[in-house]
Amino acid sequence: MSSSVYVAIDTPSLDKATALVAQVKGHVGGIKLGLEFFCANGHHGVREIMKFGLPIFLDLKLHDIPNTVAKAVQAINPLEPAILTIHAAGGRAMMEDAKAAAGLNTKVVAVSVLTSLDASDLSDIGVRGDAHEQVDRLAILAREAGLDGLVCSGAEVAQIRKIWPEAFLVVPGVRPVGGTLGDQKRAVTPREALDAGASILVIGRPITQAENPDLAAREIEATL
Repeated sequence: MSSSVYVAIDTPSLDKATALVAQVKGHVGGIKLGLEFFCANGHHGVREIMKFGLPIFLDLKLHDIPNTVAKAVQAINPLEPAILTIHAAGGRAMMEDAKAAAGLNTKVVAVSVLTSLDASDLSDIGVRGDAHEQVDRLAILAREAGLDGLVCSGAEVAQIRKIWPEAFLVVPGVRPVGGTLGDQKRAVTPREALDAGASILVIGRPITQAENPDLAAREIEATL
């Protein structure tokens, strides 16, 4: 069984990205490439990382009018990512069109509430209730729109499993025991997230900024 850990390669440098993937490829289940990498390297960069043979998670968090998002997804399809993110806050029609435009082998998952936001931040942007309530609302909407799953905090996995049992749940902001939180306000340990029902875990800095990334990946894998 492959690892449930996807390592987040958040760098604009293709050389640095390939060096990191080369180090950790034996102890992770996939590679997450985000906006920072994609904006710097585009399709070419993704294809270079694909050469390592691991599933690619394109974390682009698309959010625009339905037609624009659908066309963006079509433009991404040649890369055949295993996972692609869009923002649930874009609404039902946008989510439906994104899923319809995606390739058959791509899971389209919705970002619910960014793990860098807490109740105070949500209040600032006019969202009523706390993060858990907003995640519930968006999870139901994403399920009804036909998406494959959701990106959520590890603290919300168990509640989402109750309302969407078959969801593919992506949990970022995971921090090993004793790890620094960085800008994550709602983080759990990898073991806690998996026990709660996470499908995959996205881990970045605890691996990529470690003195020995391969050893860090192996140590995290050992706790799972």
